[in-house]
Amino acid sequence: MTKKVVIAAAGEGTRMLHLTKHKCKPLIRVEKRPFLAYLLDNLFRAGYRELILVVGYKEELIKKFLSRYKPPLKSLKKSQYKIIMVSQYDILGPKQKKYGTACPLECVKDVVKKNHFVYLCGDNLYSVRDLKAINIGGRYSYVGGIYQKNPEKYGVLITDKGFLKKIVEKPKKFVGNLINAGLYKFTPEIFKKISKIRKSPRGEYEITDAVNLLAKEKKVKIKELKDIWFDFGNPSDIARFSRFLKALKTLRRFLGGNGNRTSY
Repeated sequence: MTKKVVIAAAGEGTRMLHLTKHKCKPLIRVEKRPFLAYLLDNLFRAGYRELILVVGYKEELIKKFLSRYKPPLKSLKKSQYKIIMVSQYDILGPKQKKYGTACPLECVKDVVKKNHFVYLCGDNLYSVRDLKAINIGGRYSYVGGIYQKNPEKYGVLITDKGFLKKIVEKPKKFVGNLINAGLYKFTPEIFKKISKIRKSPRGEYEITDAVNLLAKEKKVKIKELKDIWFDFGNPSDIARFSRFLKALKTLRRFLGGNGNRTSY
């Protein structure tokens, strides 16, 4: 089991259009709080205590946010947790030099060292239950999967008795509807595979290419996620997430909770 999480938060968030002109995507506010705050809250509630944010675009704003952020657990003392920043731009240079979903992992090799860790993106949100469930010990890496009605828009997980055979990105023909939800638990072996991948057809270094190399050696298993996964990628997602939070607060009040800083 691990208490380490690597959070990729270096991107420019171009799909959010003008909303990321002056701030990075994880800091876009929903119901008066940055999206990143909801993610960190759930990570702490799930038991993680060492959070490593790989930053780049507008990283000074994330630093300012972290200086004010406090975990939702009142019993948690400052000496009991750690949040650190690693600058992808300082290590690999700007987006024009080297870019892709595998780059944040390349940046934390010397920080994570030989430890197991959970990896996710700062614009994705998962339930506390699923964040706990992906934290699996042992010698295998894990990828979180969730069933989707429109799998052709995502990376589809091809399975073999609980193991991952490969990830097929945006397949033109139906190959399955269990998709990659972007939540991983890695062993240190992932760093060896990162060093072997090359640019994808779209000119980026893809984390899925590294995962596929591990999968070829039968070293990756699949963990099916049980709850909702939020991919905070487009302007319309702001209203969608806001509606979800309001509904959740209403439910908590109905059940006797106070509806504040809700997790799910």
